[in-house]
Amino acid sequence: MKILVIDGNSILNRAFYGIKALSNSKGFFTNAITGFMNIYLKELDAVKPQSVAVAFDLKAPTFRHQKCDYYKANRKGMPQELAMQLPKLKELLGYLGIPVLELEGFEADDILGSVAKIFAEKGEECVVLSGDRDNLQLITDKTTVRLATNKETVSYDRNRFFEEYGFEPINLIDAKAFMGDSSDNIPGVAGIGEKTAFGLVKEYGTLENIYAKISTAKLGESARTKILNGREIAEESKWLATINCNAPVSKNLEDYSFKEPDNASACALLSELEMFKLIERLGLENCAPRQTDEAPKQEFSLQELTLDTVKSLSGRKTYFELKNEGILVLCENTVYQTESKEVTLAYLESDALKSAFEGKTAYKLCMQNDKSLKNLNFCFDLSAYLLSSQSTDYSVNNLCAMYGVPFVENGDFSCLCSLPMLKDTLCLEIEKAGMEKLLYEIEMPLCEVLASMEVFGICADSQGIKDFGESLKAQISELEQSIYLLAGHEFNIASPMQLGNVLFEELGLPAGKKNKNGYSTSAEILEGLVGYHPIISDVLEYRTLTKLLSTYVDGLLTLIHPDGRVRSEFKQTETRTGRISSANPNMQNIPVRKEVGRKMRNFFIAKDGYVFLDADYSQIELRVLASMCDDENMIQTFVSGKDIHTRTASQVFGLPEEMVDSDMRRAAKAVNFGIVYGIGAFSLSKDIDVSVAEADRYIKSYLANYPGVDKFMKETVENAEKLGFVTTLFGRRRYIPELSASNKIVKSFGKRAAMNAPVQGTAADIIKIAMVKVYQRLKQENLDAKLILQVHDELIVEANENCAEKAAQILQEEMINAVALKVPLIADVGRGKNWFEAKE
Repeated sequence: MKILVIDGNSILNRAFYGIKALSNSKGFFTNAITGFMNIYLKELDAVKPQSVAVAFDLKAPTFRHQKCDYYKANRKGMPQELAMQLPKLKELLGYLGIPVLELEGFEADDILGSVAKIFAEKGEECVVLSGDRDNLQLITDKTTVRLATNKETVSYDRNRFFEEYGFEPINLIDAKAFMGDSSDNIPGVAGIGEKTAFGLVKEYGTLENIYAKISTAKLGESARTKILNGREIAEESKWLATINCNAPVSKNLEDYSFKEPDNASACALLSELEMFKLIERLGLENCAPRQTDEAPKQEFSLQELTLDTVKSLSGRKTYFELKNEGILVLCENTVYQTESKEVTLAYLESDALKSAFEGKTAYKLCMQNDKSLKNLNFCFDLSAYLLSSQSTDYSVNNLCAMYGVPFVENGDFSCLCSLPMLKDTLCLEIEKAGMEKLLYEIEMPLCEVLASMEVFGICADSQGIKDFGESLKAQISELEQSIYLLAGHEFNIASPMQLGNVLFEELGLPAGKKNKNGYSTSAEILEGLVGYHPIISDVLEYRTLTKLLSTYVDGLLTLIHPDGRVRSEFKQTETRTGRISSANPNMQNIPVRKEVGRKMRNFFIAKDGYVFLDADYSQIELRVLASMCDDENMIQTFVSGKDIHTRTASQVFGLPEEMVDSDMRRAAKAVNFGIVYGIGAFSLSKDIDVSVAEADRYIKSYLANYPGVDKFMKETVENAEKLGFVTTLFGRRRYIPELSASNKIVKSFGKRAAMNAPVQGTAADIIKIAMVKVYQRLKQENLDAKLILQVHDELIVEANENCAEKAAQILQEEMINAVALKVPLIADVGRGKNWFEAKE
């Protein structure tokens, strides 16, 4: 029989500091529990024990504290975000049937040692898992210690220990008697370090033997005197360092066996914590609370639903309620609808039902029919997303468990039958959070818009892309030869290790600290070296072009449909901020900062007889900030139609606006946009290449001129710290658990997020409102024009040349009138046969 006994506090601490700021949507931290369970499951697989137990310290003083009040007196209290997780972890372990061991007056180490001794005395094997090297003293022929480190878990038996230390494991306590242990505040002998202590133990073994032979020991007189004078403290230090293997723990080995798990309670707890991946790993997906009374068996018949607008979801199921028209289910681009009027919600799980519609994808159905998605009444994953934007799984099982809704057993229709109660709960939560308008007037209408955009797509010039790729290859080849010439030999430019050796060892360029993987060659490092050597500019250009070739040329070519169009998947529930994201391809990530990247826009073209209309909001986040912070100076700048960056530069530099040059305006622009993201002086100084002191002066001058901004930012952070979340003008919430972190870096991130989220989230809401209005107006006017693309704050319409002028007017009108702020919204419309022309 083999037992794995775990040092709970040690592994929990290691997990907590190894994973930063992971929490559920309500701000409850889960990083330590996540990390602990990851380590536990990994060790369970590696050790394959028949028994498992986890030992924890208690707050009460131990026998060591009672004798030596200085013991561990230097230890800081447990951070609040870790302390909150400890009882939840113990609760979870209990539900999983894993014995939790605690003993007042004793430390977890004493429990580990005592359990190991009991198993060894009965001829059984014990494996101790800890992150604390103190436990290496427990190693015997029957006990091994698995030491969790930052890199890996190292298994120590007697041979491994002796090879590394040169003495027996039990003599680790003798070494500590002399050298002490600062982490536990064990003093040791003043002036005696590890080298001397280890040398003595290797030669003489125990503390007692060392003192017996101290007069003849090979020591300098100074060290000998220190050891002789420090005998009393050495003996006390050894006593403190010695693990008590006779703690009063159970001697019945069966008490350490796995207990009968309470899977339903474990699932409920993990659902409350929103740890759905762990639910999956533990195989608890089907253990959510079940309805005790047998649910009535309902019959479902399915019919095809033909639409011109459906939401493709890349394998993810979503489910809607339709007013008086039964149920709509979208699954892997396939559309189903129930005919039943009694059951108004649906979710499809049955493979048999799916096979009835095999091959009939949403896209094919749309192309053959001309009907639209009407009467959409409720969407489950959008509702759940608004309530918890940090989640990644909005499946019925998880939502039922998260919100305490019984999961109804009804065969293939279990999920379907669970939805009515789930809907009631979600509706109530949405109402309590004040997000009804956000759901029903913004997100749900947007669903149809995105579906239309996905189905219609955008035409791509495949031959133009191929030709562009060939030109990139030629440029890359030239750069390779130039880099080889400057380096003096050929090497793998894409290898950070090889590149680091060339730059920092062979060419002797200034380097950062070398780590286990070699020198860092990140973009930030290389950009800081521009001007030191011509090879740097070539390497940066090489990276730009190879990325463009692999991702945006070769990658894009594989995504062009037979009809020549690209159909990006627009994701409505992916970001914390509320912004829409896209994938396959990610149209929002096409590089446009450099001319070579902007050329990619040339290859997205309007079909014959049509043009692109491109409208982009001007400085929308700054306009939102002005409206939200109610700063008179900023509002007046926008209302008067003046350039905000020139105005800011004038105020920051104390000059008339007509004297502001391009460099001043550029610096002011960096301040304007940086403030929205909570930028500090250090980051700003790097962005605009000035000293930290100068950047700090710019920020302070800015805030003095726009006092409403400073007040808004401070009040937003204060409110977020109290409530745990911030909101947009339209009620969208973003929970920011990082604000309650004790780690300064994590908390600083939380403050920046709190400052930015209301502004960025409101801007995201506005573009969504504009999309819905543009889409609906184009349909109402019966124009041959479609909204086909959204990229950040930019909308693109493909319009027949005959109605392009009217479509452009609609696009501009609906964007600038999407919402009424305290400042005007500006959106100019460009026109062209391709995206580049329309944008430029």
